[in-house]
Amino acid sequence: MRKQQSIDILTRQREATKTLANINASNPAFTKWHRDTEVAIERIFGAESRNLSDFRGVNYSLMFFAPSTPDSSFIEACQRGLDKAAAILSSMIDEIQDYEFEDNHSENEPDRLNLIERLCLRFHAAARQLQQRHDDRDTLTIEDEYDVQDLLHAILRLHFDDVRAEEWTPSYTGGSSRVDFLLKAEKIVIEVKKTRSSMKPKNLGEQLIIDRARYEMHPDCRTLVCFVYDPEGRIGNPVGIERDLENHTGQLKVRVIIAPKA
Repeated sequence: MRKQQSIDILTRQREATKTLANINASNPAFTKWHRDTEVAIERIFGAESRNLSDFRGVNYSLMFFAPSTPDSSFIEACQRGLDKAAAILSSMIDEIQDYEFEDNHSENEPDRLNLIERLCLRFHAAARQLQQRHDDRDTLTIEDEYDVQDLLHAILRLHFDDVRAEEWTPSYTGGSSRVDFLLKAEKIVIEVKKTRSSMKPKNLGEQLIIDRARYEMHPDCRTLVCFVYDPEGRIGNPVGIERDLENHTGQLKVRVIIAPKA
């Protein structure tokens, strides 16, 4: 991506924060702006850049709240996040202007993390299509996490040569655990979960926090992708949970994908 084009895109996204006043982080306009900006930063600086990590570290919601918390408090929290995001975007623009800028992200080489995200977001469409077999032949029905793993494993093999299933993680708090998939060359671990009636959003968050701590110690993991398959729409605020679970201060890059989204 050319230098001036990158500056123009980041400037546009920075100026867009001014149009998002008086809304909270659950507003669709905010969701679109946030995703557009994240994609732009990743395309300009790369998936492993500090720039993308800094942007993803911005919080737009309240850390603690009660049923009596007024809407204005959520709006104020979102505005504080937008102000910080605008400052970070301004710093990125200055970085491009002041220093020699090269696009290290080759357009001929697909971004592996983006590819995995697209596969997870389209997973439900593939699972649904499998139910439409000729002459009603037997097929894979997604009933639990093992079924999700089997289908995702097949999909990953279409795009990655080395997909290692069920690798042991190092010992953590006196025990050890297994990861679902390790892409060793890419240094990416993919953890798979499927929602069920007994799994509440709080339980999911607690599980992923423990997983994140485990994979911090994995020698072949620089990025943890947590794919949560939610075909029944049990998670009411998937975008909010994704953002909260990705917001941490550790060295491990975390991407949480809940799909499908209602």
